[in-house]
Amino acid sequence: MLKVCVIGMGPIGNRHADIYRQDPLAELIGVCDIHRDRADTAAARLDVPAFYDARQMLDTLRPDLCSIATGGYEYGSDHYEPMMQALEAGCHVLCEKPICNEIPKAEAMVAQAQEKGLCFGVNLNHRFTPAARLAKRWMDEGRLGHLLFINMSIWIKNPAESSPYFHIKALHPHSVDIMRHFCGDVEAVHCFATKAPGRTIWTTAQFNMRFRNGVVGSLTGSYDIERGHPMERCEVAGLKGRFVLEDMFREVTLYPAGNLEKTVYTNPIFGGMRDFEDTFRNRIHRFLEQVSEGAAPDEIDGSGADGLAAQKVLQAAIESLETETVVHVR
Repeated sequence: MLKVCVIGMGPIGNRHADIYRQDPLAELIGVCDIHRDRADTAAARLDVPAFYDARQMLDTLRPDLCSIATGGYEYGSDHYEPMMQALEAGCHVLCEKPICNEIPKAEAMVAQAQEKGLCFGVNLNHRFTPAARLAKRWMDEGRLGHLLFINMSIWIKNPAESSPYFHIKALHPHSVDIMRHFCGDVEAVHCFATKAPGRTIWTTAQFNMRFRNGVVGSLTGSYDIERGHPMERCEVAGLKGRFVLEDMFREVTLYPAGNLEKTVYTNPIFGGMRDFEDTFRNRIHRFLEQVSEGAAPDEIDGSGADGLAAQKVLQAAIESLETETVVHVR
C-alpha cells in the first residue's frame, strides 16, 4: 500500500483525497494547503494531519506518492514549486492538468522526474475510460487500417475571465492529449479564435493540425456553450474504418469500411461509469497500479511527458493565433 499526500485542497484536491481514501492501493496520510482554512477543513473531514507548507509535510510524513492539485493563474501556475519539492523528497507525483503553462518550467519538471527515476503522471483523465480504451484497442488491432484524419470537439460553459488564452491553456490539455493518444505527435498547428458577446478573452477556438505520421486533424473548443449531451466528441478514421467516441465514456461506435453492420459499446446503466468523477477514479487508480507494480517512469500512462507535449501544441496554437501563420511544434 502506498502512503499518499495531497498538496492543494481546493475542490479538485479534495476529490483526489477522497479517491485515495477509497482505493485499496493507497493510504492517505496528510494534506497541505497554503490557505490554513482549506487544509484544516480537509484534514478534519479526512482524519489526517494538516500542513501549510509542502516541504514540511514531505519531510515529516515521507509519503511514497503525492498529488499536486494546486491551482493558480490559468489553473497551472502553482504546480511547479510543490512538484519540484515532491520530486526532491523522492515521491512519485500525479499532477493536475495543465502540467504548467510556462514551457521551460514544465520541461524542468519532466527532466527532474527523469533524473530522479520517479514516476510522473498528469491527470489527463479523459483517456482513462472503458470506451476510450476500447477505441484504442480497435486501433491497435488494425481495425481502422492506415490512419487518415481525426476530428475532436469539446465545450463547457466557463464564464471566468482570466488571461487572453485561458480557454486554450486550461481546457485543451485534455483535447490535445486524446488526439495524441490516438494519432501520435503533432507536427504543425494553425489556430483561429473568436470572442462571444460580452467576453474579453478568446473563448471559442478552431485548431487545424498535421501529425508527424501524416494524419490531419481538427479541434473545435469553446468556453461559451452550456454543457449537456454530448459535450465531447472524437472521430478517428482510416482506410478500413472509423470510430466515433461520445462524451469520454458514454458511447463508442466502430464503423467498418464497406460494411453496414457497426459495433457499439454503450456505458451500462448499472455497473458502468456513473459520472465525470469516475474518470478521476480510473486515472488515479491506474497511476497507483503502475507505481505499485514497479512500472518504469517512461511506461506511465498519461505521463508528464504527455502533459508537456500537449502544452507545446497549445503554445504553438497561441503563436499561430497571434501571427496568423502555421506554426511548427517545437
